[in-house]
Amino acid sequence: MTRVTVFTLGGTISARGDGATRLTGAEVLAGLGAPSHPAPAGLAPEDIELRDFRRVPSASLTHEDLAALAAEVRAAVAAGSGVVVVQGTDTLEETAFLLDLLCTTERPVVVTGALRRADLPGADGPANLAAALAVAAAPACRNLGVLVVLADEIHAARHARKTHTTSLTTLASPGAGPLGAVVEGEPRVLLRPAVPATPRPLTLDPAVRVALVTLSQGDRGELLDAVDERFQGLVVAAFGAGHAPARLVEPLAALARRIPVVLASRTGSGTTLARTYRGPGSEHDLIGHGLIPAGPLDPPKARILLQTLLSSGAAGPAGYDRPRIAAAFAHLDGSGLA
Repeated sequence: MTRVTVFTLGGTISARGDGATRLTGAEVLAGLGAPSHPAPAGLAPEDIELRDFRRVPSASLTHEDLAALAAEVRAAVAAGSGVVVVQGTDTLEETAFLLDLLCTTERPVVVTGALRRADLPGADGPANLAAALAVAAAPACRNLGVLVVLADEIHAARHARKTHTTSLTTLASPGAGPLGAVVEGEPRVLLRPAVPATPRPLTLDPAVRVALVTLSQGDRGELLDAVDERFQGLVVAAFGAGHAPARLVEPLAALARRIPVVLASRTGSGTTLARTYRGPGSEHDLIGHGLIPAGPLDPPKARILLQTLLSSGAAGPAGYDRPRIAAAFAHLDGSGLA
């Protein structure tokens, strides 16, 4: 076991009453003192360092907040600590994936939260926090990248998604499944990611803006017209395996000549294709017009990867580095080609 630094950001796990009242980080950790929610075996109170980082709903977290959080997480792991980040589940999967790109470390970094307020029957926050602490302190959970722990399941940040608005088992990893579970307070890892989320740490510049546009039936492209010089990149949440109306091919191609445009699927599960369909608006057609396939990343995670790549120098006065961006997405598609 090792020491663990806990960063509390707010969210349902700290909400009480009308949901507007927020517990402090110390009050959230105090829930582990109840007999029904003991701290992980072997992890004494003095092994846990608390950082009451923010106290806001996760929908209100900004990229400035997360860039500051990543810097503190890196400092904590450099000092020899495992890390637990506690926040709301609304954007938990995005925070976890962003930390996975910014904080490459062998030590466990775990993100957790809750679906039920602390004052409601069956509140899941203390159990989730206890499981996250166990994972963050366990040597067996090193070198797994950033993890998400909820309902005693251990998920890789790159796959984890919130799939239900209120269910305690909302967290899933479509197409992959959990890496393991916490059983009787002990992490049991059954699978390991084939590659790290990124070969080297990326950076996040909050000033870099990447748009996310979701296509819908009958779409005429009006939202694409709003992707102007304010944005340095675009993710398109397209139909199926990466399809768009034929009438939008030229507007998307024009954008791809100016900024990187990543082609993701709005389905939320499965990978984009590259050469199965070849008609106008097919994935083959769009990739041929310069769009970059997102592979298995869902649109919000594709947006995060693109923003960190652009923040890390994948763009410049001579234009963006399309091969580098495409390789970063291919690195995560399971093909072994990157």
